[in-house]
Amino acid sequence: MDSLSGFTVFVQVAETRSFVAAGRLLGVSASAVGKSVARLEEKLGVRLFHRSTRSITLTAEGGLFLERSRRILAEIEAAELELSQATAAPRGRLRVSLPLVSSLMLPVLGEFMRQYPEIELDLDFTDRMVDVIEEGFDAVVRTGEPADSRLSARKLGIYQMLLVASPDYLARHGIPRRPADLAGHACLHYRFPNTGKLEAWPLRMGAGKPELQLPTSMICNNIETRVCFALQGLGIACLPDFSIRDALAAGHLKAVLPRHVKRAGTFRVLWPASRHPAPKLRVFIDFLSERVFPDSVRLR
Repeated sequence: MDSLSGFTVFVQVAETRSFVAAGRLLGVSASAVGKSVARLEEKLGVRLFHRSTRSITLTAEGGLFLERSRRILAEIEAAELELSQATAAPRGRLRVSLPLVSSLMLPVLGEFMRQYPEIELDLDFTDRMVDVIEEGFDAVVRTGEPADSRLSARKLGIYQMLLVASPDYLARHGIPRRPADLAGHACLHYRFPNTGKLEAWPLRMGAGKPELQLPTSMICNNIETRVCFALQGLGIACLPDFSIRDALAAGHLKAVLPRHVKRAGTFRVLWPASRHPAPKLRVFIDFLSERVFPDSVRLR
């Protein structure tokens, strides 16, 4: 603690160029400041200041030590702030951008609201790429690899894409045995809202085979419609496994061509890079990490 006090006195003297002014800011006498600097110089074995009757200036060694001392004091201040925040109750408005996957996110967000009633969630559901910092979001949840170096990220979990249909549909139209068989089936498609393009189905085609042109029996821009229509026996849909887990377990939907589907994806929560996120953001990140994919292996 004596050393830390010495750092504080040294920085004040270096910034004010005066023992008297530094003492006034620190609430001690100029003599006490001078003695503290002398003890520090003796301990370090170097002269930190050139002293004259009219001025105090840093030596070359003092300039180097000033830079380090500022970093040390900044780290201590940051640690104190982090500890004080850790004991504060999470509260306040939390602005979050989320993808259009309500079946995955809504149950978890409902649990979060019950557990943290003093946090006000401001939720924006969209699949467009948002600028987290410029648009003032506290956090976003997205798939894919993070590309913005200004953001910190934590992996929430991995999902698989599956081709599925109802047993009734497959009984009436037959089970496709190879990707080319899909040309004779009703296919339920997803259109990207931003580009207007259809999502390509992640099919493994044989080497040299042309890209498969699938029928478009229905096109929409959300998951729920495709799940609903697949359950009603209206066609085959390409869907993330988390959206149909219960339907598969209950036998209401069956996976088709599982060995020919090749895509997996990763969900991450991203937030503006900071060593000390606010308590409301910290508990939100931890909560999503524990609840969105509870059975998944997550990497920080």
